[in-house]
Amino acid sequence: MDFAVLVAVACLFALVTGMNDGGALLATGLKLPTVRPATGILALVVMVALVPLATQAVARTFVHRLATFDEPGGRTAMTVAVLSALTVVTVLSAKGRPTSLTLAVVGGLTGAGLGWGLPVSAGAVALVLAFGLAAPFVGGLVAWGVALLLVRWSGTRGLGRWHWAGFLLQTVAYAANDGQKMLAVFMIALGFSGAPLPYTSLVAVLFGLGALYGLPRAGRTLGQEIIASRPLHGVSAELASGTAVIACALLGMPVSMTQSVAGGLIGAGVATGGGRVRWYAAVKIVVAWLLTLPASALLAAGVAFILSST
Repeated sequence: MDFAVLVAVACLFALVTGMNDGGALLATGLKLPTVRPATGILALVVMVALVPLATQAVARTFVHRLATFDEPGGRTAMTVAVLSALTVVTVLSAKGRPTSLTLAVVGGLTGAGLGWGLPVSAGAVALVLAFGLAAPFVGGLVAWGVALLLVRWSGTRGLGRWHWAGFLLQTVAYAANDGQKMLAVFMIALGFSGAPLPYTSLVAVLFGLGALYGLPRAGRTLGQEIIASRPLHGVSAELASGTAVIACALLGMPVSMTQSVAGGLIGAGVATGGGRVRWYAAVKIVVAWLLTLPASALLAAGVAFILSST
C-alpha cells in the first residue's frame, strides 16, 4: 500500500483518538476548577509524548502479541484494521452509543490478521479481552473504596489537591497504556521499533488537536449522562482509573481508560448513593462496548479477506 496512505491513516487515527479519549479524560474533573481544560490537554500532550520513551509494553502488545504485522501484507491489514475500528466507533457514536476505541482496535487488528491470513495468537487475544472486560469493574470497585475513604478523611475539603493527584496519575496511566495504540499504528505504518521522540511528539500533537475538538461532546457523555456527578465522584474515578490502568500497563495489557473512568464514576456514585447513577445510560454504554469488538473484528476480517484474495 502507498506509504502516504499509511501515514495519513495513522495521523487520522491519532486525531480521532484525541477526540474520543481526550475529552473523556478531562470530563471527570470539569466540576472542579483546579485543572483547567487547556492545562489538562497540555499535560496530556506532554505525557503522551514522553511516557512511551520509558515503556512501550502495551504498544508492543498491539504490534506483536495479537497478530504479526511485519509479514507481507501486514501494513495493508493494519490499515484495514484501523479504518474498520474507526467506522464502528463512528457508527455507534452517531447512534448515541459512545464506545471504546481501544476495544475497536483490538477487534480490528485481530479480525484483519485473520482475514489476511497473518499469524494471530488466540491466547493473547483472549487475555487482552479478559483484561478489557475486567477494567470497568475494577475501576468501579476501586472508586467505591476511594470515595468512601475521601469522605471519611476530608469530606469535600481538600478535593483540589486530590484532583491534581488523580489527574496526573490518570495522564501517566493513559500514556503508558491506552494511548499507546496510537504509537502502535505508527510503528506498523512506518516500520520502526521503540519510541523515537519525533514520532511520539507527532502522535502527542495530533492527539491534543483531537482532544480540543472532542472535549465538549465527550465531557457531556461521561460528566453528565452516566451520573449526576459531583466533584467527589470525578476525583474518585480519576484515582481509581489511573491506578487500575497503570497496573495493566505493567503487564503489557491494553485496556480502555474511558471504560475504567466510566466504571469509576459508577462505583463512586454507588458509594455515595446509587440513586445518582443513571443506570439506563450505563446499560446503553455497556451494550455498545459488547458490540464494538466483534463488530470491528468481523468488518476488518471481511475487508481483509476480500483484499487479500484479489
